[in-house]
Amino acid sequence: MSQIRVGVFGAGGRMGSTVCGAVHDDPDLELVAAVDPHHSGLEVSRVAGVPGCDVQISGDPDVFVDAGVEVAVDFTEANAGRQNLIFLANHGIHAVVGTTGFTDDDVDLFRRSFRKSNCLIAPNFAIGALLMMKFAALAAPYFETAEVIEFHHDAKVDAPSGTAVMTAQRIAEASGEWAPDPTTAFVYEGARGGRGPEGIPVHSVRMRGMVAHQEVVLGTTGQTLTIRHDSIDRTSFMPGVLMGAKAIAAHPGVTIGLDTMLGL
Repeated sequence: MSQIRVGVFGAGGRMGSTVCGAVHDDPDLELVAAVDPHHSGLEVSRVAGVPGCDVQISGDPDVFVDAGVEVAVDFTEANAGRQNLIFLANHGIHAVVGTTGFTDDDVDLFRRSFRKSNCLIAPNFAIGALLMMKFAALAAPYFETAEVIEFHHDAKVDAPSGTAVMTAQRIAEASGEWAPDPTTAFVYEGARGGRGPEGIPVHSVRMRGMVAHQEVVLGTTGQTLTIRHDSIDRTSFMPGVLMGAKAIAAHPGVTIGLDTMLGL
């Protein structure tokens, strides 16, 4: 069986370089192209610390077409990701996307665009994070209050995280009966966080030294339940990314969330 030919957007960034290493080490995948305008002309082996990988990083996504990329992985940011995904759709290349910050209009555009190839957009590729969201939804009907608190590194530009948004959505879908917020006076505006569906508070922390962490705190009379997941290293996302790269060809159109591929 031939290897799946993979390209990586944002190859010089922290997530992109980790993806390059994971793809390079997987026997079923072959890293054949990498794009990052900030590191154009450098080899992946130097920028991403991937010994033996002689792929040169380009600033032009056309390199994906020239290299015969079948699946492209995108961990950039929303503005770049929008352009990258339309490029992939236009050229019939499958997409595996960890970029967050897309709007509903963006997703609608992607659904209309991916006709010749498929696209997976996942707010989180860590299997434990997917289980955390599943457990929170299972618990929601038994509690009267719920809040989501997410913690990320200090280079993350969007808030709340895609994982927090999806978690709040799953909780709201599981139960529409929540106690009202008693807060009527604020010393600091925004102290109660942003409001997700059903008014569920979502709090975002940006902290140097962190990677990606989230707590869901649920409460009812005399008890609380805290469900927490911690990604202490970016390698925690790689099994999910590799799974997505291998499976995306069999999932037509746009798929939201890796959990659908896992049957969660």
